[in-house]
Amino acid sequence: MRTELLRNTVLTAAGLLVTGGAVAAPATAALAAAPADKPAVQADRKPGKGERELRVDYEAQPNFYYCGPAAARNALSVQGKDIDVDSMAERMGTTEAGTNSINDITPVLNKETGRDVYRSVEISGATADDKQTDKLRADIIRTVDDGRAVVANIAGTATDIDGGVHSFEGGHYISVTGYRDGGDQVKIADSANPNTAEYWITTEALADWIATRGYSTS
Repeated sequence: MRTELLRNTVLTAAGLLVTGGAVAAPATAALAAAPADKPAVQADRKPGKGERELRVDYEAQPNFYYCGPAAARNALSVQGKDIDVDSMAERMGTTEAGTNSINDITPVLNKETGRDVYRSVEISGATADDKQTDKLRADIIRTVDDGRAVVANIAGTATDIDGGVHSFEGGHYISVTGYRDGGDQVKIADSANPNTAEYWITTEALADWIATRGYSTS
């Protein structure tokens, strides 16, 4: 069952140690916004159509297995929230083996947001098909326009639009905090390494990065 696969997706300590997950890869943002049914969005709009970036109060993960809590913490920061990652890790059931699946992230996002606005979405299969990619694009645009960030569970290697390579063979969690080119490119806040804390990636590449796992979106 696909639900079972998503549920049992585990960010392994060994995988992150091999890839240098918590201390080697990806780039950052800088933010604030306010909570509510629909957050008061503090976002940077750039000239042109189909662009929006939320400002992230970025924080790197403190160890190799806290990427789930850190990604959720960075995502919630766009609503002006600053939540202790240890508290979040406890609620997510995070251990040195990581955070089991996106289904452990979504309830925490909803609790901190104050409403059941987030839901988990699977991308089944080894790669994303066109329908799944289109849905991811629409979900990101809607969520960011509502002043919230998406949290994604990814695995494998992806290349950003500047040619940077980001490899997390054992699995990882990231936040999606903006989009441009009508949603064809998305901005990532990555807790793994503050030296590469944010970067842009195509939505198609992100969808394939999420494949076999899932993401939390409003």
